[in-house]
This record gives sequence, structure tokens and C-alpha cells, in this order.
Amino acid sequence: MRQYLANAKRIVVKIGSSSLTNEAHTVDTSRLDEIVDALTARMGRDTDVIVVSSGAVAAGMGPLGLKQRPTDLATKQAAAAVGQVELAHEWGKSFARYGRTVAQVLLTAGDIGVRDRARNAQRTIDRLRQMGTVPIINENDTVATSEFHFGDNDRLSALVAHLVWADALILLSDVDGLYDRNPAEPGARFIPEVRSAADLEGIDAGDGGSVGTGGMASKLSAARLASRGGVPVLMASTASISQALGTAQVGTVFHPKDNRLSAWKFWALYAADTAGKLRIDAGAAQAVRSGGTSLLPVGITEVLGDFDAGQIVDIVDESDEIVGRGEVGYPASSLQGMIGKKTSELAEEQRRAVVHTDYLSYFSARG
Repeated sequence: MRQYLANAKRIVVKIGSSSLTNEAHTVDTSRLDEIVDALTARMGRDTDVIVVSSGAVAAGMGPLGLKQRPTDLATKQAAAAVGQVELAHEWGKSFARYGRTVAQVLLTAGDIGVRDRARNAQRTIDRLRQMGTVPIINENDTVATSEFHFGDNDRLSALVAHLVWADALILLSDVDGLYDRNPAEPGARFIPEVRSAADLEGIDAGDGGSVGTGGMASKLSAARLASRGGVPVLMASTASISQALGTAQVGTVFHPKDNRLSAWKFWALYAADTAGKLRIDAGAAQAVRSGGTSLLPVGITEVLGDFDAGQIVDIVDESDEIVGRGEVGYPASSLQGMIGKKTSELAEEQRRAVVHTDYLSYFSARG
């Protein structure tokens, strides 16, 4: 797997806030140059590189005279507005040393959650790559409506990795990999590889630092999100970026599931905005979790929400656990009269699947 990571042809590289800013809460240009040196070296091996850059709020604190990370949303967004300009300028200057142009791509959860907007973002990023430009992606914190809706740029990087159909995700921060507890604590055990959920039992992941929103908990969540969808992940320190992007013989490797989810099915499960719920019985839940089957009215016990045909809905079992998500074939108003009915009991125009298997994405029993 490390050899695969070392030779992957399209990678998403996420850089944490603490790796990009200094104690004065401005962009650390010397460290940024080292990062760009390593990114450019990897590009020189015919690898497409998409960068997810944290640090907008942290980089805006210094110019605004803020000594501590703001806690209220308006001040965070103000700092992000300043910091995004600072970051974009410094990324551009650093890559210009190699004659490369950069592009700033600011995304919100709404951009990823709505399929047409997600496709537009994907096409834009693909076109930038084709034109030899380095996409620098960040969450558009200045217009977030409820805190920073992705939660952190770790999750954003996992979603972007699937959006652009990347071969690998590289998560870089100030920690050299995954430990079973805070690495500063005596006896902390380093975990070099994660192949399944069993490898994560007993892990105590911490929160973010003084300038970031992430921390090990969010990195672990993002790594699992990407790997569950079929993208391998390397979690390492920015200080070892040359090795991480070179031989990949550093950090923690998260092995992917064998069968990669299609872009649509990953989007439906992990990124799409949902418009309602379909509650199903135990038999239908088992069938959905097994895969390869459509959801029919006979297995539905309740329709929740006011949705239209073509929208994404949650499919939940009798205990309200999400079994999967899918594109519903009928509006909620029509489904209300179809609940629990066999196909033979329905009118001719109601005999197609409620959610066809091609548009149904399911969680395994372990999530």
C-alpha cells in the first residue's frame, strides 16, 4: 500500500493550519516554501496534485491584531476573509518560483451537498488541472451559515478526494501519524497501519489545537470516511512531507475497502443534502444492507418529510438507524398511499421501485 501511495497519479494533499502559520498568526512563508518544494517535486513525477489548505482564520488573526482564535462566528468569518487573501497570495508567490499558477477554490457544504453544484466544482477543478494550474481548495468560511459547516478541512479533503476521483489522500499536520492516545503521554503507542475498525479499538483521539478546528479526532474521521469509500489515506506530519510524498514510508496508512464506491454513491451516502426519511421494516433493512436490491413500497412503514421525486432521502430502520440513502422515485405525497403495499396491490404507474438499486447507496452493518 505504501508503494501504491508513492506512485499514485492523482492525490489530494491536505495541509493543517499549524503547518502554515506562525506564532504571530501570519503565514509562515519559509514553511510554505518547503511544502511547495515537496509538492512540486511530486508533480515532477507526473502526479496531479490538488491541495486542500486550512489556515484562513489563523492567517487572518495577525493582520487583524487578534491574539487568540475568535469564538464568535462573525469574527471567525472576518478573520477568514482576511486570511483567505493572505493565504492565496502566499501560495501564489511560492508556486511562482517554479513557474506554476495557482487557483483558489472556495467551497461550502452546500456546494458539495447539491449534485449539480458538486459536478460544477468537479469540472472546474478538472479543468484547472488540465490547464496546469494547482487548485488550492478551502472551505468558504466567510459565508458559512452555521459555524463551519464541513466541521473542518479534514472532512472537506475526504469529500474532495472522491469528488475528483483521486487515487490517494494525504493528511498532513503537526502530528506524525495515529497514536492510541495523545503522543505526548507516556506509553502512547504508534499505529502504523489501519486495515479495519478492529485496529481502532481503544483509540483516544484528541481535539484541535489553538489555531485549528481539526485535531486527531477529525483526521481519524476523515481518514475513515475516505477509506470506507475506497481511497487509501496516509496520515503524517508536514515536517516529513518530502518522505510522505516520496516513498510514503512515514506516518499511518489507512487501507481502503476493496470495492470503491462510485462517485455518485459516495456523494449520496456522505455528502448529499437529504430531504426526508423512509422508515423500513427489518426484512427490508436486511435486504438493503446486503446490496443489489431496490427498495419497494412493501418494505416501507413510514414516510417522513415533504420531498419531491428525484431528491435524496435517508432510509432508516425501525430503531431510526440510517441504513442507506437514495434517490427517491416518487414525491412524499404519493408514497403516503403506497406504504406497505405489494406490487400487485398498486396501480400500474406505481409499480416501479421507490428507490432503484442503481440509485441506492447503503451502509454496511458496521457503518
